[in-house]
Amino acid sequence: MEQSSFSALPVNPKILQATEALGFHEMTEIQQKAIPPMLEGKDVIAKAPTGTGKTCAFGIPLIEQIDPTLSQIQAIILAPTRELATQICDDLHNLTQFLPEVKTLVVYGGQSMERQKQLLKKGAHILVATPGRLLDLMHHRAVNLQGVKAAVLDEADKMLDMGFYKDVRKILDSLKGMKQMCMFSATISREVMDIGWLYQRDPEEITVLPVQDSEPKIDQYSIRCIGREKIEIILRLMKQFEVSRAIVFCNTKYTTGMVAEQLHANGLNTACLHGDMRQSERNKIMEQYKSGKIDILVATDVAARGIDVSDIQVVFNYDITPDNDSYLHRIGRTGRAKREGISFVLHSKDEQKRLDSIIHYTHSNIIPLEMDGWGVFQEVKQ
Repeated sequence: MEQSSFSALPVNPKILQATEALGFHEMTEIQQKAIPPMLEGKDVIAKAPTGTGKTCAFGIPLIEQIDPTLSQIQAIILAPTRELATQICDDLHNLTQFLPEVKTLVVYGGQSMERQKQLLKKGAHILVATPGRLLDLMHHRAVNLQGVKAAVLDEADKMLDMGFYKDVRKILDSLKGMKQMCMFSATISREVMDIGWLYQRDPEEITVLPVQDSEPKIDQYSIRCIGREKIEIILRLMKQFEVSRAIVFCNTKYTTGMVAEQLHANGLNTACLHGDMRQSERNKIMEQYKSGKIDILVATDVAARGIDVSDIQVVFNYDITPDNDSYLHRIGRTGRAKREGISFVLHSKDEQKRLDSIIHYTHSNIIPLEMDGWGVFQEVKQ
């Protein structure tokens, strides 16, 4: 069993069950470097680019050390924005999907404080918060942090640059029972170093560098549409961009079958791939795809893990991905071996916030397109 595998981690099997259900098998570099020392109770200061799987890196150790029999907050995660705080909370809910007794709650400004007070009364084990709102709740004596043993600062540089330095210090100073403090940051600014010196004890220093040479060159586009237009749009885009090799990502095995059938009916050499297929069947399809006997592969995220085909020109997101890391995994199937690639996200008006979240957390430049009167896709004029 390789150490890079989630299954090698000495954690609750129900956490591993969740990583498996999420399609996570191999750990990213930050996860390999940060999870073991955090599980040992060490402080960590990690410099890593966004989109490298940081939430799992600190989320798994935090969940592992929660005692659900104690009805008190045992870990806090501070984030600079409500969007990031919400995303972290969603990710933790995914990681605890088989541990319903572990409760995670998010609090942030711009939402009713009375509502948040009521939710806090119901109890939580992990609290995700923006510093300003957490301080407000502390001033109102609406939150009890006496049981907090671990604290994590995510996007620490951004949080401290935004003027939260004093707020963060007040919060950390109040955590009398804190035994572990970890920071994850894209850069190690002077303020991050100061917080480290003040609150960390012999921290494990971790650096994950962006790999510039192998960083794919991928042009990313989005198209707003309704469901029944998607097949026609894919066909038009393939013609306009002269695509012969592509992957179409869907969120469910049912959709992969339906999309593959419709593309096949339009004369495209297509096959679908999903997690419920027999391994022998999946291997056969992958061999045909790699050899060029199949041009278009329609797949779920789980099925596509490990696909390494160097000449994929385009990735279509037929369904918008429910989590941000999966978006990076999807588009990373193109632009390989120093080639350039293209990705498209097809989304409804109601999914615009989900797309905005992907753009925010992955720092992607996703350009909106629309069809002109000639049936040609052009950039949307701002």
